[in-house]
Amino acid sequence: MTTGKPTYKSIFISDVHLGSEGCQADALCEFLKSNTCEKLYLVGDIIDGWRLRKKWFWPQAHTNVIRRILTAAKRDTDVTYIVGNHDEFLRAFLGFGMSFGHIDVKNRITHEGIDGKRYLVVHGDMFDGMMRTDRKWIMYLGDNAYNFMLMVNTKLNQVRRKLGLPYWSLSNELKKRTKKALNFIHSFEEHVADYCRRKGYDGAICGHIHVAEMREINGITYMNDGDWVESCTALVEHFDGRWELVEHKPEFMRADYKKTEKVVSKPLAEVSN
Repeated sequence: MTTGKPTYKSIFISDVHLGSEGCQADALCEFLKSNTCEKLYLVGDIIDGWRLRKKWFWPQAHTNVIRRILTAAKRDTDVTYIVGNHDEFLRAFLGFGMSFGHIDVKNRITHEGIDGKRYLVVHGDMFDGMMRTDRKWIMYLGDNAYNFMLMVNTKLNQVRRKLGLPYWSLSNELKKRTKKALNFIHSFEEHVADYCRRKGYDGAICGHIHVAEMREINGITYMNDGDWVESCTALVEHFDGRWELVEHKPEFMRADYKKTEKVVSKPLAEVSN
């Protein structure tokens, strides 16, 4: 770092989906500007290759995210890019020891925590049964449905904003209330934990399902850093070994649309070791 001590030992972010209209790039830029770290992990789906293949969408805010990450790497932040399913085009180059702008690109990596534990850092699509070759069409269909839901949600919240009402997420509400969605989330989390147990890891750090979570599953620490489409969350590792989920909402998602003061990242949950 060029000046001062970093805010955190490590920061983990995933599911940014640069290249999609749902990406909250401005909020992420603000978060990365006000929070520094020694290690930055980009845990998959940073670039949304699926959306870019269908329609080119790349505003200045998305370029600003790339610039901020590259600047952090240039200033001695150890940056690792973990490939996800939406940016799976990068997997074809992993065998060549791919890196760009001082950023290493990996399929997975082991993070040695300050707490002395070994964490598997992986996007998580490998634990999603829908990612099997014979079922991928369902994933693409689901992706289209999710983007349609985001569009409807945007229109709905434009009306709510005019009425002075806070932001409301249709997809998050469905995740909480739909039994099938809850079963999928719990099944995913348990698959991740089971894999870590068999491979000798103490825990896992992943993304993919856009649900920020920290919990113990039969002795395995499961941590999901959420996304930068709706939840705008990051997983952080403090210098004293504590783990914490923080959120950094963009202006239009904040509780009171009339407030204009700078948002401060707030904790969602934390684990002490």
